Amino acid sequence: MKKNPRFQLFLIIALAILALFVNIPIEGIFPFTKNLSFKRGLDIAGGTSLTYKADMKDVAENQKDKALDGARVVIERRINLFGVSEPIVQTAVGNNDYRIIVELPGVDIDQAKKIIGTTAQLSFWEGGASKSAQTASTSAYPLGIPEVLGNFPKKTALSGKDLKETSVTFDPNTGKPQVQLNFTDSGTKKFAEITKRNVNKIVAIVLDNVVIEAPKVNQPILTGDAVITGGFDSESANALSTALNAGALPLPLIPLQQHEVSPTLGTASLQKSLFAGILGIVIIIIFMIVLYGKLGIAASIALILYTLLVLSIFKLSSLTPYAITLTLSGIAGFILSIGMAVDANILIFERMKEEQRQGKSKETALSLGFLRAWTSIRDSNVATLITSFVLYSFGNGMVKGFAVVLAIGVLASMFSAIIVTRTLLRVIYK
Repeated sequence: MKKNPRFQLFLIIALAILALFVNIPIEGIFPFTKNLSFKRGLDIAGGTSLTYKADMKDVAENQKDKALDGARVVIERRINLFGVSEPIVQTAVGNNDYRIIVELPGVDIDQAKKIIGTTAQLSFWEGGASKSAQTASTSAYPLGIPEVLGNFPKKTALSGKDLKETSVTFDPNTGKPQVQLNFTDSGTKKFAEITKRNVNKIVAIVLDNVVIEAPKVNQPILTGDAVITGGFDSESANALSTALNAGALPLPLIPLQQHEVSPTLGTASLQKSLFAGILGIVIIIIFMIVLYGKLGIAASIALILYTLLVLSIFKLSSLTPYAITLTLSGIAGFILSIGMAVDANILIFERMKEEQRQGKSKETALSLGFLRAWTSIRDSNVATLITSFVLYSFGNGMVKGFAVVLAIGVLASMFSAIIVTRTLLRVIYK
């Protein structure tokens, strides 16, 4: 590979062409690129804002703040499981009024309500079921609790808080999707007690005060495993499993307000930011060519490929649950990483100049320049990656977005400075 830079050059050209097609879809070539787009944040694209009031009537006074924060954490987890990036979830407390405000980028109101839900609380009920309830067809669900358990239903101590995890499986007899429930140790004990005292009776599985299944207990279940069959298709079974894995809210939430959020930046501000970024890249290219000549041309080509590569990563990430959301802070991280890519090239070129001043040939100076500059480039970029990791671990939504974009930019800049620039210079010198 070292002795054949042309082979590396062909690979780089192929990568550049692929990145170009991802960023500028061409009809008939790579058709999947037609559906790719940048996922934009609230400040660029707007989204939806929902305000919920926390019902604290059954919560002790000294536990209200903890319960509210717990609800916020569960909502954030649920949003992340559904693949919505960089949400803003915050609490507001005043005059004994507890609220949670949720803002989701690029999501309409119906989607937001579906993702967050109102309570999404799983519970298990027992009680004297009427004759009609006992013979009700499972295809009739969902039903109200009294319809299944009669006039005196009793809520058990077992709830969604006792779930360890859920998964989607398939009934070996019918092949239909079902949701497998696995309880924690304490949940297993509760479930065993419930099934012991309800042999030959109905135990209703209730989600948000609606019975989704009411199986008859034939014998005590001591393993802590249960199955919800409920006539699901694959999509609804996965949706229920995801909602349950996200955790039950520690308290009910009452919807208060819902409205669309306009972009906080506005189109004019976004255009100015993009213009500033493009202008910065052009000035850097001119600076590198004037100062380093052929070396600067190679660095500029590598810089253009770097830009196409990073933008392609942003677009391709939209096909995954971990899509990168572009906000103004993320764009700032991207532009900052461009400067770091140029820094690496400058370090390499200056080391090459030093070697040439000592009388070494261009090819020898090229090899030694990259070799001796590598440790400085590596250490500086590792330090930046550590900073990005800390920001991502302890920051909020937009800070996390900045950290992710910066980390991707640093890794791509190392590739462009070390691999692309080096290959181009080898071809030039040969």
